[in-house]
Amino acid sequence: MVSEVVEKKLYDAASKGDVAILVRLVEEDPYLVHGVSFPFSRNLLHVAAMHGQASIVEEVVKYNPRLARISDSQKSSPLHIAVEEGHLEICQKLLSVAPEACWWRDCHDMNPLHIAAIKGHVEIMEHLLEESHLLAMEGLPRKETVLHLCVKHGQLGALKVLIDRLGAELVDADDENGETILHMAVRSNQLETIQYLVDNKKIKRRTRNIRGHTPLQVLNESPRYTATRYSEVRKLLLKLLRPSLDKILPKWTNTMMVVVILIATMAFQNSINPPGGIWQEDTSSHKAGDAVIAHTHPHIYRYLVHANTVAFISSFLAILLITTEAPSVNICFWRMAVYAMAVSMMAITLSYAASTMVTAPNIKNKPIHLITIIFILACLVAFVLMFLFLHLLSHYFNWKAKIRSQEDLTTDPLYKRILYWIYQHFETRDV
Repeated sequence: MVSEVVEKKLYDAASKGDVAILVRLVEEDPYLVHGVSFPFSRNLLHVAAMHGQASIVEEVVKYNPRLARISDSQKSSPLHIAVEEGHLEICQKLLSVAPEACWWRDCHDMNPLHIAAIKGHVEIMEHLLEESHLLAMEGLPRKETVLHLCVKHGQLGALKVLIDRLGAELVDADDENGETILHMAVRSNQLETIQYLVDNKKIKRRTRNIRGHTPLQVLNESPRYTATRYSEVRKLLLKLLRPSLDKILPKWTNTMMVVVILIATMAFQNSINPPGGIWQEDTSSHKAGDAVIAHTHPHIYRYLVHANTVAFISSFLAILLITTEAPSVNICFWRMAVYAMAVSMMAITLSYAASTMVTAPNIKNKPIHLITIIFILACLVAFVLMFLFLHLLSHYFNWKAKIRSQEDLTTDPLYKRILYWIYQHFETRDV
């Protein structure tokens, strides 16, 4: 039985880092390190870890490394205490003698990594993750993840480290109430966390909590926001409601690349090898290499050259935008590529019409190029109608998304509000 006087001296030595007194007391009683117990069933390593005395920890583990595997009455090991207090050096020493302690859970069912996340001790978190990334996968009460703990306690730095180390597989995980970390960040008015999750595209799917509410609806119900902060957060959350172009753009750009390369090839071939061919020999009226139709149909040839030039330049512009991956950087570049492709398609269509006027024979004394012109005009009208339909369809899906998220439609431009009224009229009309 250790006397109270010796126990107090030992506690003071451990808490103040007095290695000399500790060594003297242990020399007087070699079993002192093994048998002494402080309040809450804590040993010398608990006390030294609490006060950040790395020299005491190093000395005690020489006498009895098993103390690093003993938990107190709160089920906290010395490693739990060192992590909570943020003492990295002590954590490293304890893990070297008891690495299995990083998996143990305290009375709150948390392992040391969970505690480091709550406290925001980033360096300790990184050291624990080096032991095993699976520590972060350990579940918590109420189905929460370690990312929920970071957001709940406002530890954005710890959140970034975990997501960077683990990837985004836990970002969309929800707790027993169906709430993701984005729901929680919106509810607790954490603008920087929301901005990080949205701007860095960490959220991969749209989720609803157990009440069927999206993060935007949680924002609308929250009384904790000023008008300015509400507007900022709302603008960020609206980005999630727009269709993600990350998955759509690669397919569209691949298809566009095939189309514009084909058009550029057609325009180039039509320029160096025009319909009717080229003169092979020099004469008094022309030179070898001149286009035949430049002499037989000069007006049509000018239209042909202009159409081929426009088709080639516009398709080249689209190729340039796509190969530099500009559409993935800014949606405006993607629209420019689409418009360039549309111009090249119309130009190559006109080139086809001009070529047909020159090479087609007469049928029943009626020039076939008149029929071709009608056909080409019909194609152009169909092309314009297709683009108009796609434009209206995109506005329709945008309107449906705004209805689901309960957005204010009165702030949109007048032409959009007219379209919304038309959509609503057709959806609510009697069948």
